[in-house]
Amino acid sequence: MRSKYAKYENINKEQLQVDIEKIKESIGTVTQEDFNHLLKLERWGRSSTFSGYFIIFIISLLEITSYALGSFSFWTLALLAATLLGVGNVSRWANVAHPILHGAYDRVPNVPKRYTKAGFAKKGSRRYLDWLDWINPEAWIYEHNIMHHYHLGEDTDPDNVENNLQWLIRSKTPMWARYLFVYAFAGTWKLTYYAPNTLKILENKKRRKLKMPQATSYDWSPFKRNGAILWKEYILPYFCVRFVLIPFLFIPLGLEAVFNAFIITLIAEYIANLHSFLVIVPNHSAEDIYRFDTPHKSQGEFYLRQIMGSVNYTTGTNIIDFSHGWLNYQIEHHLFPNLPLSQYQKIQPLMKELCAKHNLEYRQENVFKRMKMSVELMVGKTKLLKVESI
Repeated sequence: MRSKYAKYENINKEQLQVDIEKIKESIGTVTQEDFNHLLKLERWGRSSTFSGYFIIFIISLLEITSYALGSFSFWTLALLAATLLGVGNVSRWANVAHPILHGAYDRVPNVPKRYTKAGFAKKGSRRYLDWLDWINPEAWIYEHNIMHHYHLGEDTDPDNVENNLQWLIRSKTPMWARYLFVYAFAGTWKLTYYAPNTLKILENKKRRKLKMPQATSYDWSPFKRNGAILWKEYILPYFCVRFVLIPFLFIPLGLEAVFNAFIITLIAEYIANLHSFLVIVPNHSAEDIYRFDTPHKSQGEFYLRQIMGSVNYTTGTNIIDFSHGWLNYQIEHHLFPNLPLSQYQKIQPLMKELCAKHNLEYRQENVFKRMKMSVELMVGKTKLLKVESI
């Protein structure tokens, strides 16, 4: 299938740059309508979260009354609550924090500072009110916005899945155990991967300025400097609020209510990890995705790499896009990272036409199919396509 498309070295990168920048110019300025769209998505996510906690309240209320829930009814409601909490969790990251921290709404006239890159989830109360997660916002901005977006598919891309799992791919671990590891990892990856990795990348930025050796891993020990930062600024704030403070708000309904809230919150965390893993990891990891040995040499080549190194999922309606965290427009996002989410639906047809003009493959497939392909890469059954800079 790939043979019918133009080869990397044969693409007219200068003309590609011209055509993409014409699309960029046609987008226009960010408007209040774009910002209202973000606010709608924010309400959807918040509503999902509050609905989850409301169901926990109902479960706990029924448990202390004469009406006793049966085991099946209890777990049906508990799983519904956990799913709603998980969806709200992913939405807060993907549909709200992600575009805001790219500066997508900075140019909206009179936009509140808390919806700008400079004000969203900053230290203090805004960290807790805007986006409290295992990930420190400052570290994620540098890891994602800079290192990932501007080094896509290179060895210096911190989210290069093939590189990150070389220890597993090259090991003598049985294939069944590799699959088991990947599935287990998917349920914890925000804590076990994103929290320490974003901190490591931020630390290495500081080390480069001081001309110090780069850190290759991060220390989890709370008794060492870096480990203490990880626990104090990343793990403990989220853990204490999500798994201690919020469950204890149910104490008026009894200790059983607190325990129910804690267990359902744990399940919700697992669901949020699986959901985010599903919509994030396959964007740049499969046997038909390219990796690059050297940095890009021109803006046109940079644009080309964003197309050849990314894949979209099913797109269309706000509901479909919300469920994917708007990460189903990954090609458009990597070309225009600071674009409001509402604009991606509008420019997608233009990007498809552009790819057809340049005989470039515009990859777009079901997210579950892409996840299967990503898992095959992660366990070492397949490899990324390799291209050297021309």
